[in-house]
Order: sequence, then structure tokens, then C-alpha cells
Amino acid sequence: MIETNVSRHHQTFLQVIQSYYQLTKPRIIPLLLITTAGSMWIAAKGEVDPLLLLVTLTGGTLAAASAQTINCIYDRDIDYDMDRTRHRPMPSGKVQPRDALIFAIALAVMSFTLLAVFANLLAASLAFSGIVFYILVYTHWLKRHSTQNIVIGGAAGAIPALVGWAAVTGTLSWAAWLIFAIVFLWTPPHFWALALMIKDDYAKVGIPMLPVIEGTTVTVKQIWYYTLITVAATLLLVYPLHASGVVYAAVAVSLGILFIHKSWRLLRNPEDRTVARDLFLYSISYMMLLCLGMVVDSLPITHHLISAAINLIA
Repeated sequence: MIETNVSRHHQTFLQVIQSYYQLTKPRIIPLLLITTAGSMWIAAKGEVDPLLLLVTLTGGTLAAASAQTINCIYDRDIDYDMDRTRHRPMPSGKVQPRDALIFAIALAVMSFTLLAVFANLLAASLAFSGIVFYILVYTHWLKRHSTQNIVIGGAAGAIPALVGWAAVTGTLSWAAWLIFAIVFLWTPPHFWALALMIKDDYAKVGIPMLPVIEGTTVTVKQIWYYTLITVAATLLLVYPLHASGVVYAAVAVSLGILFIHKSWRLLRNPEDRTVARDLFLYSISYMMLLCLGMVVDSLPITHHLISAAINLIA
């Protein structure tokens, strides 16, 4: 691997901070946190302790940042070869591997300590397991060797939902595992839509993403199937689990219909990268709004308003 010789001594303090911040891939983290929050609100029946929420989201942020930093260390060779990632801190030489590893370990230790002390050991252990799974299973084992990399590796991105539930209850219920499953099933259509847009980059560095190995037609069919299963899974929170109510159901159905529609458009236009981009961007909004629906549905005031409306109609 070729690295440009950029010394930290030639960077200002703010540039160094920015480089380490970029190692954590901060744009990915908010999506992980909103699944954590949605899970917490359902588990707490709409009455989440603000301090526990802050601690859990902070611990989750630190865990995700640690995992992404190690991912940057591991993937610095292919990041250098791809135009869109060449200027990241590792391939550009702004941060050295040893320093990045120390940074990642510090983040992981802070995450585990914070969650173990202020939430509980189960939440801390789950967050740490997410780091280990993302690095060993996805980054090391699957990403460069299997077209199922993002399918199995998606479990790492679904673990924050378990962390949120565990932080509130100290246990994991069927509802917690279902929220985990929803995020797990949502990941392939979300990520494969992106992979369709940048498959040339993946092909260039030999990463066996599904569009590269199996082609566009197979990929869009898989996106279609996973979208249908994801939307169906979201409704199981309402029945038979009864973990969410009518407000969430309305949100899930409305968002699901649009998700299916956009996936269908891609199925009919598999070579259109504009359609793939539209699905990718919508999939982000879909998950965020779905979790927001979980939060709103769980609030006591929502239940009071629904009861008042029913009594008014009756």
C-alpha cells in the first residue's frame, strides 16, 4: 500500500481532531442511535429516564466509533485504491495505524465502562460484542470473501437495538429481538442500493459485493425480497407481540408501502442508478421515521389522546 507522507506535526490541532473524528465515520452513527432510542422508548413504555438515555446513546456512540476506527485501520489498503475514500485519514497518512488503534481501544473501554456503571452489564457486553462482531465477522471474515458479507454483517448494525432494550430492562424480550430482526432485514436493501451505485469501486478493489459477483438483476431481486420481508416484520410489533399500537401501525404501513414502491421501481429499472440512489436515501428516512413512530406510539400522551378520541366518537 502507498501512503502519502503527511506528518501530524504539519497539521494544526483542529486538523488532528478532525482527522480522528473522520475515523469514526460520524454520518453512520446517528442511524444506529435512533434504533437504540426507539427500542428504549418501547421498553420503557414511553417513560425513559433522561440520564439513562444520555448514557446509553453516548456509550453506543463510543462503541460505534471504536468499531468504525478499527475498520478504517483494516481497510486502509482498499480505501487508498478507491477514489471516493482515498482522502480518508488512514490512506492519506494523516493518522498512523498505531495511533488509530490506541484511539479505538480507548473508545471501546470508555463505552464499556460507561454502560456497565450507569446502565448495566448486559448493555455494556452487547455494545462490546457489536464491536467484536463488526471487526472479526464482517470486516475480517466476510467483507472480502463472501457476497453475504452485508447480510450476516448486518447483525452488527442491529445490535444497538438490543443495547437500548437491555439498558432499560436488564433483559432481552421477544420485542427486543424483533426490533433487532427488523434492522437486520432492512440492512441488505439499504446497503445493496448503495452498492449498486458504487459497484465499480468495489470491483476495482476486489470486494465481492453482491452486484459485483452476481450482477445487477440478481441484486435488485434480493432487494425486492428483503424489502417485502422487512415491511412484514415491522407489523409483528403490533400483532402478535402487542409491543406497539395503532400510531406505530399507521406509520409502519405508510412507510412500508412507499418502501415497497421504491423497491419495485428498482426491480423494473435495475440499471438506473438514479432509482437505486432514491431507494438508498429513502431507506435511511424509512428507518429513522419508523423508530420515531415507535417513540411517539409509546408516549403516555399518545395513549391518552387515542382514548379521548375513542370516547368522543363513542
